[in-house]
Amino acid sequence: MIAEHVELYNPEPSQLRKTVLVVDDAAENLMVLGELLHEEYLIRAASTGQRALEVAVSDPKPDLILLDVMMPEMDGYSVLKCLREQPDTCDIPVIFITALSTQADEEKGLQLGAVDYITKPFNPAIVKARVKTQLELKDSRDRLSRHNLNLEAEVEKRIWENALIRDLTTRALACMAEMRDKETGLHIMRTQKYVELLAERLQEHPRFRDALQGERRRDIVRAAPLHDIGKIGIPDAILLKPGPLTAAEFTVMKTHSVIGASAIDSAIEQALMAFGSTQSGSSMGAINFLRVASEIARSHHERWDGSGYPDGLSGDRIPVSARLMALADVFDALTEARVYKSPMSIEQAVEVISEGRATHFDPDVVDAFMACLDQFADVAERLREPDQWQAGA
Repeated sequence: MIAEHVELYNPEPSQLRKTVLVVDDAAENLMVLGELLHEEYLIRAASTGQRALEVAVSDPKPDLILLDVMMPEMDGYSVLKCLREQPDTCDIPVIFITALSTQADEEKGLQLGAVDYITKPFNPAIVKARVKTQLELKDSRDRLSRHNLNLEAEVEKRIWENALIRDLTTRALACMAEMRDKETGLHIMRTQKYVELLAERLQEHPRFRDALQGERRRDIVRAAPLHDIGKIGIPDAILLKPGPLTAAEFTVMKTHSVIGASAIDSAIEQALMAFGSTQSGSSMGAINFLRVASEIARSHHERWDGSGYPDGLSGDRIPVSARLMALADVFDALTEARVYKSPMSIEQAVEVISEGRATHFDPDVVDAFMACLDQFADVAERLREPDQWQAGA
């Protein structure tokens, strides 16, 4: 008798040899197939269906299974069904060995996932040829799978690198604008995080769902650092003035929203001219990102009641991205020190923003802010400006 769950005929090192699991309740069939294949392959054997399932997940895992159809307790069809249901064994090719030879029997096995049939009594040449063919096919599938995995990993790496370059470029441009205004990258980081908190809170809200789904929401968060990019175009005498601005100076200051949006719109126009008719999905993704950045830059000083600038937009005419940015920017301005003022406490800032509900800010955005106030306070504390940026420093 051939013992169950054993390796047969492996006098030589087996590291480089393919492993074939032979499953048959007849000891003589195990012996015949073992003798026939042992010179080329590492042979393992099992005489019951249940034992075959155990061997299939143990080392060395089989590269191919020769499976008898007619076995007591658990027949080959049941074994194959179990193999196909398990992640560790679902890809192992199975050849049925059987005395059954009707077309219906073959169709049943093939429908369950068998790759071939070998009929009894065994023809040695046919057995060797079919085992060799299926192992070569498995090698080809495995190579293709590894190649695809490598390609996917490379694509993921390139996507990550491109996203990193975009985000670093965005942050660098934003920092150039903020540094001219005696602010720091921490302002950029805080306001971006505030926008992210609001977007996450509102993404399933009926009024905001369409505007905050998937890549659109991510673009809003990524573009938030560019909200004041237009300050690059404001004269130093106004931008760096330590005291209050005159009415005329404030009029100039307000143009930063249009300057920023115009610069981004010019970049979009030039990019579209450069791409021409060769626009790809990735290039249009970049264009969409810039469009979101433009609407934030232009409209984040608009007010819900229409009293903001530069276009006097009101209500839902204000882009969702700009409504989120408006609250984030004001909260940060209130709670951080400037050369001309001391910071407000969180409680004081909350009072100001609450008073601006339905006048300065979208009411639902204010409600979202109140719902995640603890997270806002945590960001404000973790990313607080260093001492040298405190008022009067």
